[in-house]
Amino acid sequence: MRAVKFPGLCAVLALLVFAAPAMARPAPDSFADLAARLLPTVVNISTSQTLKAPPQGAMPQLPPGSPLEDLFKNFLGPKQGQPRHVTSLGSGFVIDPSGFIVTNNHVIEDSDQITVSLQDGTQLPAKVVGRDVKTDLALLKVTPKKPLPATHFGDSDKARIGDWVIAIGDPFGIGSTVTAGIVSARNRNINAGPYDDFIQTDAPINRGNSGGPLFNMDGDVIGINSAIFSPSGGSVGIGFAIPANLARAVTGQLRQFGIARRGWIGVRIQEVTPEIAEGLGLPTTQGALVADVSKGGPAAQAGLVNGDLVTGFDGKPVGDDRALPRIVADTPIGKTVNIDVLRKGRKQTLRITVQKLAEDAKADKPVKAPPAPVKNQSKLSQLGLTLGALDGAARAKFKIGGGVMGVVVTAVDPGSAAAEKNMRPGDVVVDVAGQAVKTPDDAMKKVEADAKAGKKVELMLVNRDGDLVYVGLRLN
Repeated sequence: MRAVKFPGLCAVLALLVFAAPAMARPAPDSFADLAARLLPTVVNISTSQTLKAPPQGAMPQLPPGSPLEDLFKNFLGPKQGQPRHVTSLGSGFVIDPSGFIVTNNHVIEDSDQITVSLQDGTQLPAKVVGRDVKTDLALLKVTPKKPLPATHFGDSDKARIGDWVIAIGDPFGIGSTVTAGIVSARNRNINAGPYDDFIQTDAPINRGNSGGPLFNMDGDVIGINSAIFSPSGGSVGIGFAIPANLARAVTGQLRQFGIARRGWIGVRIQEVTPEIAEGLGLPTTQGALVADVSKGGPAAQAGLVNGDLVTGFDGKPVGDDRALPRIVADTPIGKTVNIDVLRKGRKQTLRITVQKLAEDAKADKPVKAPPAPVKNQSKLSQLGLTLGALDGAARAKFKIGGGVMGVVVTAVDPGSAAAEKNMRPGDVVVDVAGQAVKTPDDAMKKVEADAKAGKKVELMLVNRDGDLVYVGLRLN
């Protein structure tokens, strides 16, 4: 920011004008009125589960009278062979006066019995309407004698970093508790699932808060408290909530269908690293790179190919590889939309029809063959790779299916460009810089030619455990 000088009083007035938008909004005098209105909408959820008994004789054989005998009996249970009952606690909130309640899937997963406790002490049995593992959401239903106090989802996209929020739940099972803080960050990926887009907050969240709501100052639910980062198990000011906009769509489908119905277009995508961008000649690292297209799927029918960079979908910008799956999943099944791609430097817009995401099919079993040394190997010293022919012995050694074509990585030099990109023995190089390779010599000649031509990055399409991924390796 440039510094501007003003004479006398004008300088003071100008600085006040410029500073005003950056002034912090004062904290509310109290959260009491808001808490009093919202507390009745939050419930405690307790579950019970029956675990199968360990097999007879699970306790180690100890000498009679051993001091360890009582210890093992206490740990394994006094009566071996009998089932054991365990209970757990969580939170939830009412979204419909008729008794629909939202919580986390991990709160009620594998439970035999679910009990919902209201703020007034009323306990009601609950049944699961539907649950979704991928977003860790579940919808319950109780049958109350009278309408329940209910809350509703707000627009989580409007939540800004620094906005005040309050969390309500039942931490450690001690009873309804209100904590306050701010939105600390947005769009967090904590590797909890394929649609991670968490809101991070410093409002204290502890065990038992899972499934409880995160409210804004208007009393709208903008998130569902789901996870914490903590070495101790208690709050350290880093909690994560599922955004309300995601939860609204999923719970609506759970209520209507009992399952989450997501859109699917049949592509595997990956992050665009600087090396990959340079190897493909892309002007940016923004977007989602298509690494593989499912045969006969919507993307294949629309004309997408490996190496396309998806920059927009249904009028929404695709900033990275995490954004596209979320946008596609939320798109109505059967809807035909525009998909914007960058292909070899040219912008194109294709039409694609979203289909329903089905369960993943089981992978083909690898061809069985007796292990044998891999032959016909070539070393790419510029990249730190040793490549071998993909024959029967290599397929057996690395468990590579018969439908995979290319050359196999047999060794990776520590400290090399390949090691830095986590390449490993068993990876199959399908093509080098867009040219298919069938033998190690094919790959060696291509890399040597590119190095002589002055290329800085060698782009390889690699098959790893059946998945295709681009890897950009810097040439020495």
